[in-house]
Amino acid sequence: MSATYREAVAVFDTAEALDAAVFALETHGFDRAAFSLLASEEAVEQKLGHRYQLVKEMEDNPAAPRDTFYSRISRLEATYLPAPALAAIGGLMFAGATVALPAVIAAGGGFLLGAAMGGLIHHHHAARVKEQLERGGLVLWVGVRDAAQEEKALQILREHSAHDVHAHEVQL
Repeated sequence: MSATYREAVAVFDTAEALDAAVFALETHGFDRAAFSLLASEEAVEQKLGHRYQLVKEMEDNPAAPRDTFYSRISRLEATYLPAPALAAIGGLMFAGATVALPAVIAAGGGFLLGAAMGGLIHHHHAARVKEQLERGGLVLWVGVRDAAQEEKALQILREHSAHDVHAHEVQL
């Protein structure tokens, strides 16, 4: 006998609507760990052995690979916080130095490394959003604990311009 769980499913036509829906879900007691998105086109092809034409094909496919959802705020933090943090670390490495130039060089190197990391995160997210919007939208799965939470999730998703809003059971 295999265990099951339930999840709400919705498709969004914009990243902004998706972010707003997740924010609303979070403010109504849903944990960040409950949210997942369809993985990249490449990951889907690698796992399933074929490309999908429309995201609708993936909505109820339990084998569809998923990625963790990162909100717009989390993505901004990842983009902008590593640069100053790495710059500060570089500067602290040379805090005891009598010459300021090595500290400036280390701080600048840390800043550039952090900025590059942030740029990669942004590029990955933008590419995934673009490829999925071209195939019908951004799929969001929301794990729910009980019937009341399921109904609340479905209501919030509908209120935030989602379509194909429904719930399904998933076998573990």
